Amino acid sequence: MLAVIFGWPDRLTTLVIGILVIIYTVAGGIQAVTWTDVQQMLIIFSGLVVAMVMVIVLLPPDVSLLDAMYLAGKAGKLNAVDLKFDVNSRYNVWSGLIGGMFLALAYFGCDQSQVQRYLTGKSIAQSKLSLLFNATAKVPMQFFILFVGAMVFVFYIFQRPPVLFEKPAMQRLETAGEYGAVKSRFDRAFEARREAAGSLIAAHHSGDQQKQAASIDSYRAAQKELDSVRRDAGSLVEKGFNDTHYIFLSFVTKYLPAGVVGLIIAVIFAAAMSAISGEINSLATVSVIDIYKRHLYRAGADRHYLLASRVATAFWGLYAVMFAQFGKNLGSLIEAVNRLGSLFYGSLLGVFTLAFFFPRVGGHGAFFGMIAAEAAIFAAYFFTGISFLWYNVIGCVMVVGTGLLFGRAERR
Repeated sequence: MLAVIFGWPDRLTTLVIGILVIIYTVAGGIQAVTWTDVQQMLIIFSGLVVAMVMVIVLLPPDVSLLDAMYLAGKAGKLNAVDLKFDVNSRYNVWSGLIGGMFLALAYFGCDQSQVQRYLTGKSIAQSKLSLLFNATAKVPMQFFILFVGAMVFVFYIFQRPPVLFEKPAMQRLETAGEYGAVKSRFDRAFEARREAAGSLIAAHHSGDQQKQAASIDSYRAAQKELDSVRRDAGSLVEKGFNDTHYIFLSFVTKYLPAGVVGLIIAVIFAAAMSAISGEINSLATVSVIDIYKRHLYRAGADRHYLLASRVATAFWGLYAVMFAQFGKNLGSLIEAVNRLGSLFYGSLLGVFTLAFFFPRVGGHGAFFGMIAAEAAIFAAYFFTGISFLWYNVIGCVMVVGTGLLFGRAERR
């Protein structure tokens, strides 16, 4: 955000946001997290609606919303449904329904960052309502967010984007000796894609299937060339460069009115702060209650543990800020978070499953079940092409299976 507006380094912007979140989370605890999340949710939803309306208004007059959706679909940006069963395919209906179900069960049922929100409810009914709201609102809202991104992609088909969206990176690129050649390639690729998109829309309207098929091939080839140029340009700046997070921000700051820009920037600040505050508060709670109070200092007063929780919150907040310095090139953060979480969520869900449905399995069975599950998950990660969503299934099944076998052996 601040990197786009002021041209600040991304690491400085991460530090600024992180410190703000640490301050209000340390001062207010879980109540601060919960109530700021409510306000942030309202801002986020309002900002997304405004952004969607503006991107449609800013499309060329001869490009309708249906045309924009058609172009996004032919570029592979709207492939929401894939019925093919393939464990190596990252996103299809089966990985979403099965692997996604296990991921959601672990996240909303076992993760302290979510469970702590239910515990702040005034009653069980209120906590159930919160969980049901998550179930009904999360998928449509994420779909809407991704759809806004797809429309921004179409907008940049007709409006020339920068070679790189991150300003400091673009400034470094402009000083590189190869910039002239890269810029010429980019300009040619952009014009080719824009012309191919116009031809594709015309062919689609005419109903000529043969012409439409040829236009699709030209359009996809032009998109492939443009992506190749941007990858080459990024490699001149930094190895593994990825500026995905700057595309929407660049659109907002350059093309939207000043008041709307402020609202959208507030939306992104709110989303970032909401995610950070919930996680560091949950880490602090687990650190104090499950480790410090249980194993290190059992006889402290409530005030002592309150101070300990604030120290733990500050520690985990600083840890998160430092870790975020290395998260620049992870690509889509939604995918990165789910990919990282899937390495551990399946085992976590498996332990809860043993506790609720197989009470005769003791702690030793659960422990060795988690060890076996993590070994299986990391083996799948390093040695197979299995999609990360299936790691949640593997982890849960391995914990339950190993736990039952170990429990049975102990009873003999």
